Amino acid sequence: MARDSEKMTMETAPPDIDGDQIPRDDSAPERDSRNYRGVTAVSTLAGGHVRNSAGEDLGSIEEIMIDAPTGRVAYAVLSFGGILGLGSKLFAVPWEALTLNRADHEFILNVDKNLLKNAPGFDKENWPDMADPAFTRLIHSYYGYRP
Repeated sequence: MARDSEKMTMETAPPDIDGDQIPRDDSAPERDSRNYRGVTAVSTLAGGHVRNSAGEDLGSIEEIMIDAPTGRVAYAVLSFGGILGLGSKLFAVPWEALTLNRADHEFILNVDKNLLKNAPGFDKENWPDMADPAFTRLIHSYYGYRP
């Protein structure tokens, strides 16, 4: 009987957040071990493409910024514009403004391309103080979110 319980443990996925064991589905496509259910490794998200709901390319995620005191994701830094990455501008986008489209391995930012072109941005050599409350209010209000 001990062998059966050992086998059962080996054939179940890691515990879910509430501790329930979730049976593995061996017929499911291979999963990246850094992506499991609602938890995703940041390294798999940086560099991800971003589109709007109209399907227009809005660039890619350069960085994901964590609020150190709370441990929450604060912003995604989006690179947009330029040619082949040259002359592109960076934008801090509130994390809640992005939706991860796992099927297409990209983010959806539901803004018009012109709105993004006119958004407050910065260059790679001159980053703003993202912990500044005034910056937080500016960025969140621009995209229609509350800080």
